[in-house]
Amino acid sequence: MYSLEDLLHLMNRLRDPQYGCPWDIKQTYATIVPHTLEEAYEVADAIERGDFDHLQGELGDLLFQVVYYSQLAREENRFEFAGVVDSITRKLIRRHPHVFPTGDLYAPVDIPRLSEEQVKQRWEEIKAEERAEKASAPEQLSLLDDVPGALPALSRSAKLQKRAGQVGFDWPGPLPVLDKVREELDEVLEAMADNDPAAISDEIGDLLFSVVNLARHLKVDPETALRDANGKFERRFRFIEQALRDTRRPMEDCTLEELDALWGEAKRQEKNLPSCG
Repeated sequence: MYSLEDLLHLMNRLRDPQYGCPWDIKQTYATIVPHTLEEAYEVADAIERGDFDHLQGELGDLLFQVVYYSQLAREENRFEFAGVVDSITRKLIRRHPHVFPTGDLYAPVDIPRLSEEQVKQRWEEIKAEERAEKASAPEQLSLLDDVPGALPALSRSAKLQKRAGQVGFDWPGPLPVLDKVREELDEVLEAMADNDPAAISDEIGDLLFSVVNLARHLKVDPETALRDANGKFERRFRFIEQALRDTRRPMEDCTLEELDALWGEAKRQEKNLPSCG
């Protein structure tokens, strides 16, 4: 069975200037990023579908992305894969003092257990300390500094709101947020009445932000909820397509009422499938 060292050797061979793969040789950090995001989503997709037969392979694809970046960095004398492993290990030891109180990875396990709330509080304190250490201008330090700008918009919105909520800048519960959603929807209608495209876009953004806030207060991950809704739409639309194929009718020849009736039939059939929403 191949090992991690074998994978690192393979990566080095692929990037060999003389004997490597032409495609791999010309890649950069930036050109690899889209592949990294795609592989991460494929891991998430395999997990959500319960496709554990293929999860090992998808995780391997994702690991290869880390190896790739590490190879690029090694060629530039920035760092190596071993440094990546050392960095994450040190960070996790530091962030888990309730598991590694002495900072020794291999110390005997003989410590009192903390409550989940105590662990969470300490985790946030340590992350705040890390943000302060990274800040180039501590006097301008923001609680939002390390929320990645490249996150999907829904996930980043939820993370920004959660961070602000840590210092009390938050609604007390879901019902006031629901009122805010209604308010934002009314403002969308006003922008539509004014036929103002810029205002419509702005208000739609505010509406989405408020819906994310509602999801967060209801302990629903908005990214997962929307992916589930996408999957539900796809299943039902495919049902309509198949039903029309069976009757040899083009969708374009159907009225909206007929299509809606087929949509309702798809929903009724899903009620008999426990795994469908």
